[in-house]
Amino acid sequence: MLTYWIPDGPCLLPSTGTHQIGVGAFVINNQEQVLVVKEKKGPSWCSGIWKIPTGFINKSEDIFSGAIREVKEETGIETSFLEVVAFRHAHQVIFDKSDILFICLLKPLTFDVSIDTTEIEDAMWMPLDEFLNQQVHNEDQLSGKIINICMNMFENNHRGFKVEQLTSKLDNQITHLYSLALEASPKEQSPESIR
Repeated sequence: MLTYWIPDGPCLLPSTGTHQIGVGAFVINNQEQVLVVKEKKGPSWCSGIWKIPTGFINKSEDIFSGAIREVKEETGIETSFLEVVAFRHAHQVIFDKSDILFICLLKPLTFDVSIDTTEIEDAMWMPLDEFLNQQVHNEDQLSGKIINICMNMFENNHRGFKVEQLTSKLDNQITHLYSLALEASPKEQSPESIR
């Protein structure tokens, strides 16, 4: 794209997009099995590793929609969004861009796995113990921490960000706000509940 900066002084337009946004989906069923995939392509460190479904969100796609879509595309499993449990911000990743990865907790609605063979080598419901005992979770601090947070979310020991659809008067656009569910303020609580 060719641009021309009209005002005097240095051009303040970014040379290109500076960030890419990805999603990772932690999906666990009532039998305590985690939905995992083996990537067909990707970084060499991912080769042969069972991991949670991940991918980039599309242009104009919301985080929660991207997580649901990625799981459906890679595994055929229908899900519903529960929460954003964490996000990671890294720099100089693919194409030297900064990368933000949102980790989402999703609830499975279907259970029959059907893989996308163009990007996924295999997918399955893996017993939780087997998933947690993979060497990568013990050797990689980030991976281990993400899984620990996801497990705490699943066991209701941790709260994540819920999504709420809102309209802004600033631009009259529908937007999605991700936030912690707030407790009732002291003014909204009865005197008995404060004690």
